[in-house]
Amino acid sequence: MVDGSDLIWTALGLVFVIEGLMPFISPSGWRRIFMQVQQLTDGQIRFFGFVSIALGLLLLAWMT
Repeated sequence: MVDGSDLIWTALGLVFVIEGLMPFISPSGWRRIFMQVQQLTDGQIRFFGFVSIALGLLLLAWMT
């Protein structure tokens, strides 16, 4: 059985793997996307952050 702290570390490890895929596979594409993100307003970035949080919570709720 996996305890809570092991699950958190596993989830964090998966976040690092997923976040690292784009810069590893396509560094120029990642750089281009990053430059486009810099052009967004704070409100737009907050909206994307909110959507990401909401989707993550929905996924967690669905999985439990």
